[in-house]
Amino acid sequence: MINLRGRAVSWLAGRYLLRSRRRGFTLSSLPGPALLPLRRYGLDPVDELGHLREKEPVSKLPLPFGINAWLVTGYDAVKTVLGAVEGLSNDFNNLVGSGRFGAEQNPGGLGFSDPPVHTRLRRILTPEFTARRLSRLTPRIHAIVEGQLDEIERLGNPVDLVQTFALPIPSLSICELLGVPYEDRADFQRRSAARFDLFGGTTAPLDAISQSLAYLIDLVRMQRERPGDGLLGSLVTEHGDDFDDRELAGLADGLLTGGLETTASMLALGAIVLLRDPDCFAGLRDNEDTVKQFVEELLRYLSVVQVAFPRFARADMEVAGTKISRGDVVVCSLSGANRDKILGAGMDLFDPARPPTSHLAFGYGIHRCLGAELARIELRAAYPALVRRFPTMRLAGPADGLSLREASIVYGLESLPVLT
Repeated sequence: MINLRGRAVSWLAGRYLLRSRRRGFTLSSLPGPALLPLRRYGLDPVDELGHLREKEPVSKLPLPFGINAWLVTGYDAVKTVLGAVEGLSNDFNNLVGSGRFGAEQNPGGLGFSDPPVHTRLRRILTPEFTARRLSRLTPRIHAIVEGQLDEIERLGNPVDLVQTFALPIPSLSICELLGVPYEDRADFQRRSAARFDLFGGTTAPLDAISQSLAYLIDLVRMQRERPGDGLLGSLVTEHGDDFDDRELAGLADGLLTGGLETTASMLALGAIVLLRDPDCFAGLRDNEDTVKQFVEELLRYLSVVQVAFPRFARADMEVAGTKISRGDVVVCSLSGANRDKILGAGMDLFDPARPPTSHLAFGYGIHRCLGAELARIELRAAYPALVRRFPTMRLAGPADGLSLREASIVYGLESLPVLT
């Protein structure tokens, strides 16, 4: 699922961590309410988030150092914030100041830009993500899935579905899309995970972004000399004079890292949903026609990207009756909005028979995930293949022993041991 929201919040973290180094502050020192949109009980957002959505769909988010921030949890209010073009900004300069976290580390790309820059970049990239263009990748994605199932079979019991299934499938798919060499995927998985780790140290997310950009700048230069048939080669061939190396690297970095961590988390957490519900497992195994509906409900229910890009008010405004001042930070809870009862009854439950909803798992508005269709192709290919190949698969231990992340922009887990 290609998106950059986790990177933006990591940069916001860097902004106040920079101020905090002399004070001995870490993210784990944040007051509990500040971490509310990142907390879960198992696969579900904490109850407090739902209570807050019902009582106050736009509420103060307590951040340190005088940062005035608002948490938006209601579905309609989230759509209002994400759909606004003029009144709210995603520009990188809102996130950081000068110095080490300044312009020289700007990762670029769609997520940190406003129109007209954003409009120009999205217009160039969108044709690469149409159903027609992506159809050429579909056979390769199915082959990647089958290859990983072969690897699971080869390794025997127990086997870790994160390392053998959830991570390699999006990694190889995105590398295939971009034209990134296969042998580099392990480093990109590591860097992708590091930038979403809010407790990995003050500069860990920023260092991971810098390392990734340095590599991709070299890759862009190689593509200029010998363009390949991947997305980077296509952009160099068709629009090479419109981009400098840094801008192309920023675009590639956002596509690669966004697509790795988010889709990997969906694959792993979706496998848990299947393994804890035998009826759902059997239904998907025996009737592949249900996979599209299953995937859409899973995207809504899991909402692995828990919060959208932080946005910044350009002027005083009002959202859902709440006054927001110019310069305030606005953070939208996607996991909260996707459980809003406005979408229908029983939104806190996973129902594979539920008709598709207008969920916000891919965001909304001009910053909606560009790679939504690529993510769907991967998920629709992977789940049915897994349950058909391993019809007796089960968890290798108790579900409450799984290592789910405590607080992360992209929700997920470190390992998923299973028996085939």
